[in-house]
Amino acid sequence: MDCNFYIIATPIGNLSDITLRAIEILKEVDYIACEDTRITGILLKKYSIKTKVFNYHKFNEKECSEKIFELINTGKKIALVSDAGTPCISDPGREIIKLLNKKNIKISSIPGACAVTTFLTMIPRNNEEYAFIGFLPKNKNEQIEILNKYKYTNCIFYESPNRVIKSLTNIKESFGNIEIAIGRELTKIYEEIKTGKVEEIINYYTKNTLKGEIIIMIYQKENHKTEDEEIKDKINILKESGYTAKDISVIISKLYKENKNKIYNMALK
Repeated sequence: MDCNFYIIATPIGNLSDITLRAIEILKEVDYIACEDTRITGILLKKYSIKTKVFNYHKFNEKECSEKIFELINTGKKIALVSDAGTPCISDPGREIIKLLNKKNIKISSIPGACAVTTFLTMIPRNNEEYAFIGFLPKNKNEQIEILNKYKYTNCIFYESPNRVIKSLTNIKESFGNIEIAIGRELTKIYEEIKTGKVEEIINYYTKNTLKGEIIIMIYQKENHKTEDEEIKDKINILKESGYTAKDISVIISKLYKENKNKIYNMALK
């Protein structure tokens, strides 16, 4: 082992989805930092891993990052795992990575199961492009803002089962009855993948139990913008550049021969 800090991907469901290298390193390091010692304990027990564990989660990241750095300085080897999947990808880990990079300490990442790529291999797609945005924000306006940003790309995000119906309803109200794909319980016994119109998916999961980790992809919108969409894009660019609504109304109305009051009101939104 020529490194003192390892990022290790763990199974996203089925406990057999772990690499031999990951098991080997988890046995050889001095400590394992994990989100929940109870959840990680199940994996460690299955593979007879006796390494000491301690908590590293979103509520103690900064404090625990310093602890890890101090341990590394004494020559200890540390592995970081999350409850499922890869640390730092919609899971804790960014704080320790920032600190160790700043201190020029070598980091090694051990690849493994990934919900995004697992999901993508099971759904129909027309191209390789996609945008992964992690967990969707809880606020409707924030949801729509970020999804608008990626509407011309296949957009993938995680969602919790208790919020998914509300989020899909928000999406339908804002974007219409668009095409989506949804997956849950990936790699587990009750794994389920469904594709269809968002209204169909809402109806299905309103009548059926929705449990487990959820991943969703909104299929990209065809890149044929209406004139209003083009105008909105131009307005946003000008607003980001510091132009006032009044300035924008003058510029855009000349470019598109549109009513200045209409553009002004669009710029205020």
